[in-house]
Amino acid sequence: MKKLKDILSHISYKKIIGDSNIEVTGIQYDSRKIKLGDTFVAIKGTLADGHQFVHKAVDAGAKIIVAEKSFEFAKEITQIIVADTHQALAELSAAYYDFPSKKLSLVGVTGTNGKTTIATLLYNLFKGLGFKSGLLSTVKILVDTKEFSATHTTPDPLIINNYLHQMVQEGVQYVFMEVSSHGIAQKRIHALDFDGAIFTNLTHDHLDYHKTFIEYRDVKKQFFDLLKSDAFALVNADDRNGTLMLQNTQAHKYTYALKNPADFKAKILEQNFTGMLLQIDQKEVWVQLIGTFNAYNILAVYASAVLLGQDQFDILKVLSQLRSVDGRFEIILSSEGKIAIVDYAHTPDALKNVLKTINAIRPKNTERLITIVGAGGNRDKTKRPEMAKVAVKNSDQVIFTSDNPRDENPDQIIDDMEAGVPGEHYKKTLRITDRKQAIKAAVQFANSGDIILIAGKGHENYQIVKGVKSHFDDREEVKRAFESNQVS
Repeated sequence: MKKLKDILSHISYKKIIGDSNIEVTGIQYDSRKIKLGDTFVAIKGTLADGHQFVHKAVDAGAKIIVAEKSFEFAKEITQIIVADTHQALAELSAAYYDFPSKKLSLVGVTGTNGKTTIATLLYNLFKGLGFKSGLLSTVKILVDTKEFSATHTTPDPLIINNYLHQMVQEGVQYVFMEVSSHGIAQKRIHALDFDGAIFTNLTHDHLDYHKTFIEYRDVKKQFFDLLKSDAFALVNADDRNGTLMLQNTQAHKYTYALKNPADFKAKILEQNFTGMLLQIDQKEVWVQLIGTFNAYNILAVYASAVLLGQDQFDILKVLSQLRSVDGRFEIILSSEGKIAIVDYAHTPDALKNVLKTINAIRPKNTERLITIVGAGGNRDKTKRPEMAKVAVKNSDQVIFTSDNPRDENPDQIIDDMEAGVPGEHYKKTLRITDRKQAIKAAVQFANSGDIILIAGKGHENYQIVKGVKSHFDDREEVKRAFESNQVS
C-alpha cells in the first residue's frame, strides 16, 4: 500500500481537498467494485458518466475520490480535482504499481490490420530466442507462460499496469502489446514507457467512434508523437500514412516495405497453402504463414527484433518455426479434400487481402471460393456495403450471415451489406442469417478442392445476439460440419 502523498507527485491535478496522508488501498472506476478504503476515479464513458456514481462509491466505502469537479459529502472524504480523469486513472495506475513499464522493454503495435499477428509473433519469437516475454492482445494476455483471457484490444490502465506488474515479478524482459485507436483516444496507454512502436497500415475501420478517417489517423499518430527520444518508431513505408506517423516523433525513425525504399525490405519468392519463401534483407527464409499481408507482418517482426538488439540469423531461424496466430488464416481440411480458412478479417481491406491471397495461390481455377461473411452490430455501418462488395468481386459464391449482431436486427445488417452488391454479382449471393446454418450450407455446397473462407470472427469463441453472449466458434462449427457431411 502507498500513501496518497507519495503518488500525488506523479499526477496532474488542480487541487486536493482533505487528507493527503491517507493510504491508497485500491483503485476502481466502477462504483460496483468498490471495497472499503478504495480510491474511486469518476470516468466519463460513452454510455455513462462516473461522476453520477460518486456518492454511491462513497457509500460503498471509497475514501478517495478523483473527479473533474468537487462534491459535498456528509463525512470527510479526500478529493483530487483533475482536468481529465482518463489521464488521472492512467497516472494513478502506473504510480500505484511502481511504474512497471519502465522495468520492461515494452513495444506497442498499432494500425488497422496486423496488430494481433505482429504482437503475438513477436512474443513467440522472443520466447523462441530464450527470453521471458509478455503479451497483451485481442486474443489473450500472457505473463510469460501464464495465460489470461482478454476483453479489449487495449485494456484499461488498471488492467495494463496490473499485468505489467505481474510480468516484472515473473522476470519478464520483453512485452508486446496491441495499441488500439480507442486505447489511445481514451488515454489507456498514457503514462506507459514504450521502447518501441510499430505502425502497420490504416484503412476503413472504427468510423462509428472516430467519425472521420482523418480523426482516426490523427489518433494513431498521437502514439508516435508521445514516444521518448531513445525509443524506436517503425512504420510501413508502403502505406501512405506511414511517413505521417513519423513527422513529430522524437523516437529513432525506421521504415519497412515490400515495394518502396525502406530500412528493412522483403520480397515474396514463392508461396502455397503451407507457407511462403521470403527474401528479407537479402537472406532467404521459409515461413509457415502465407499472403502479402503476412509478408508485411513477418517483416515488421523481423525489423523490431533487430531494433531490439537480436542477432539476424537467430531471428530468421526462429521465424521459420513460427505458426499462424489463432483465427488468422487458419486452415482446416476435411477428409474429402475441402479446405476451410477461418480468418478474423472484419474490415474491407483485411477481407480483400485474404481473398486476394487465396486467389493468388489456389493451384487452378476449377476450385470454387465460397466466402461466408457478416458485419458486427452496433459498429461502423459504412463498411457493411464495402465488405459485401469486396466479397462478391473476389469470390465465386458468397453467403451473407450474422457476425456479432449485438443489439441490432441481424437481417437489417445483412440488408445493409447487400446494398453494396453490384447487380452483375447478385446471382452469386445467398443470405443465411444463422451463422451455424451458413457454415453447414457452405460445406454442403463445396466439392473436393473447393475453398471456404469464413471471415470476421477468427479466434472469437462467442456470438452476441440481442445482447446475449453465447458460445460460438467458427473453427468448431466447420469441423462439425465436415464430420456431419462425411457421415451423410
